[in-house]
This record gives sequence, structure tokens and C-alpha cells, in this order.
Amino acid sequence: MRTTTWIRQHLAAVRALAALTVVTGLAYPLAVTAVGQLPWLRERADGSVLTVDGTVAGSRLLGQSFTAADGSALPAYFQSRPSAAGDGYDTLASGASNRGPEDIVDTAAAPSLLSQVCTRSREIGDREGVDGSRPFCAADGVGAVLAVFGPRGADGTVTTPVRVVSVNQPCPARPFLDSYRGAPVECAAEQEDWSAARLIPVRGPASDTPAVPADAVTASGSGLDPHISPAYAALQLRRVAAARGVPEERVRALVDAHTDGRALGFLGEPTVHVLELNLELDRRYPAP
Repeated sequence: MRTTTWIRQHLAAVRALAALTVVTGLAYPLAVTAVGQLPWLRERADGSVLTVDGTVAGSRLLGQSFTAADGSALPAYFQSRPSAAGDGYDTLASGASNRGPEDIVDTAAAPSLLSQVCTRSREIGDREGVDGSRPFCAADGVGAVLAVFGPRGADGTVTTPVRVVSVNQPCPARPFLDSYRGAPVECAAEQEDWSAARLIPVRGPASDTPAVPADAVTASGSGLDPHISPAYAALQLRRVAAARGVPEERVRALVDAHTDGRALGFLGEPTVHVLELNLELDRRYPAP
């Protein structure tokens, strides 16, 4: 009796496995694939691929870089926002850097988020011919952060600094400040421990509204964002027009044509699709 019951139970399990395999492993995937190949869905289901003369140039859904072999920006192309996905725009490593506003101290392994933002802003400012400075950034493109040692008051503030170090400027660099509250500012010694100090970001004289917009110096949550803000596109317009030898008004018209408004008129912010814009530029005004 027990053997018969055991056999019936296992035969039922085998039948359930076979049925589920057919339904979920064969029928459902085939049905979804068939629906995805309907004329009005095929382009999206196949990855929203963009082609030029039969060659795949990219996807409408994925960002990509427009740089030379050495990593420098190609002057004739609008640049995408930075990517934290793998080595950049890696679909197998999609994701953010998981760094927050308190990531302000560089390490031997990697620069802090603050220094990454400062470096990018300075480089973009130099490339686009604008002021790349921004709050809490030193002139050499690192985070303007001090480690202040000394006795603290009830609120945690160091009342009388006995030693001050610019933590992101390793020796022999010259610190961005000569002194802080009467104490001289030192460059940072290698692998020094700042746990006993109070870390103080220094705002500096930069404007509250930097010339380089935020999306130009920070990565998106996915690391694959194909869009930039109209402000970042406007910042690059003069360089791209000069590199292609066309009036700025013509390039501006293409930027406007590839700018999408807010979803439903009120959700999100306007965006510019970088790949589509660059492909249209190549079609109409090829780079020399």
C-alpha cells in the first residue's frame, strides 16, 4: 500500500513538472515572442536599435560614450552623462555607484564622489570654455575638505584647531587654503588616519549655480541613461558647431528637434537624446 501511494505521488509530481515545463518553458515564451513581433511592437522588442547604412549604431534605450581611444571627448559630438555601469554603459553591470553626499574623502583605491564631481566639472569647464568651479571643490579639481584636529565643544565643533590637513591633496601638493582659524593647513600624508579629526567641507567662492549642470558630472541610477538635460546640450553647442563648421543656429535647431518634453506635460524634466542627435548631425553636417 505504501509503495503504491509513493508511486502515485511521484507520478503526479512528474505530470505537474511536464505540464509546467510545457506551459511556462515553451508556450509562454513563444507567445510573448510572437506578440513582440507584431508590427507596432517589433522595433521595441528587438531593442529599439538604431542603424546607419545597415550597421547597428546603438539603441534608443542605452547611453554610450563619444570619445577617442585615449578617452578624450570627440569635439564634433555631444557628450553623454557619466556612467557608473562597469567601465561605462556596460549593460551587464547596470547600476549606480552607490556613493552618497557624505563620500568626500579620497582613498588609495578610488577618488571620492565629491572629487569625481569636482574633476569632471573642471574638465568640462576647460573643454567648453566656461567656469568649471563649483561649491566644495578646490581649484585643482578635488574635494575641498579639511581634517581639523583639536579639542571640541559641546556641539562637536573644534574650538581651537591644533592641526589642519587638506585630506584630498596629498603631499607635496599645495593646500587650497593657507590657514584655517589661525592654524596652517598641511597637505595630506599617505594613508593617514582621519578618524580623530572633524571633517569639514569648505564651500569656497564658487557660485550656487555652476556653469556646468549636475547631469554633466553625476551618473544616472542605471548608468545607461541615453539622455542629457537641455542645459548640458546648450553648454556643448558652441564646441560641436565649431568642430563641424556650421552656424550655431543650425545645431541649436537639431537640439530642439531631439528634445523631449515632460511626460504627460508635468512629469519629469525635458531631455535630449544624445545618440539620435549625434546621428542626425552626422547625416546633415558630417564632421571634417
